[in-house]
Amino acid sequence: MALYEHVFLARQDITSQQVDALVEQYKGVIEAYGGKVGRIENWGLKSLTYRIKKNRKAHYALMDIDAPAAAIQEMERQMRISEDVLRYMTIAVEKHEDGPSAMMQKRDRDDRGPREGGDRGPRREFGDRPPRRDGEFQRAPRPDRAPREDRA
Repeated sequence: MALYEHVFLARQDITSQQVDALVEQYKGVIEAYGGKVGRIENWGLKSLTYRIKKNRKAHYALMDIDAPAAAIQEMERQMRISEDVLRYMTIAVEKHEDGPSAMMQKRDRDDRGPREGGDRGPRREFGDRPPRRDGEFQRAPRPDRAPREDRA
């Protein structure tokens, strides 16, 4: 049997209990074909980058699967029929990850340390640009052109 990671997106207007019921339904399909479902993660309701079938959000769920290819084909066939599933993706992997997935890990932004100048980066100083002749600031002169006074 092969190892797979399977993620699917369910419609935004169903409840999280209905998402859990979908996971159990597809888990039953995998087990009926002699496979096993390991880690199951419900990532919750998240915003989509673009609308899918008029939905702006979707419930995300991840399943680690150890099953034959026929079980995956049957599960994907049932997902294509289901109106509650917007998208799905199954990837064959060499081995399953230990611990929580990257989506479930809490990443603190504070561990990077404070940036100089806050969110926008370091502040520019007055001396960063050359002054113009009239006292204002100007762009740096282009090396391939002579100054205006020298041009004929």
